[in-house]
Amino acid sequence: MRVNQIAKEIGVTADTVRFYTRVGYLNPSKNPTNGYKEYGNKERRLLRFILSARQLGFSVENIGQILSTAEQGRSPCPLVRELIRQRLIETEKSFQDSVQLRQRMMTAIETWSQKPDRAPTGDMICHLIEEFDHTVAAGDIGA
Repeated sequence: MRVNQIAKEIGVTADTVRFYTRVGYLNPSKNPTNGYKEYGNKERRLLRFILSARQLGFSVENIGQILSTAEQGRSPCPLVRELIRQRLIETEKSFQDSVQLRQRMMTAIETWSQKPDRAPTGDMICHLIEEFDHTVAAGDIGA
């Protein structure tokens, strides 16, 4: 089947299929008659695997490591367990950062609802932001 057919069957865009082909995770055969790439059952299975891995938070690079390990005849399961543990730690950190950002935003909304609008001056762009107490959560504000 051609790129548009496999994309439609799996429920992704043709660009998604092309991307995973370009990075080497899918290796369709080439039709000698017309030069079109033909995706078979192996590519269909691989694409489903890749999409499942992406839904679990594995990066494209992680998927490459997993596929490479499997191609060497070794079980990728230990690697998969370690990678998902690492990804969970990163996700938890990101979640906590988002919770803190949400709290700062809620504080800003509440505080700013009581303040008047002001025109910018040579010393000030927007007094709402400039007067916001950034020290409340200064430890978690990035550059």
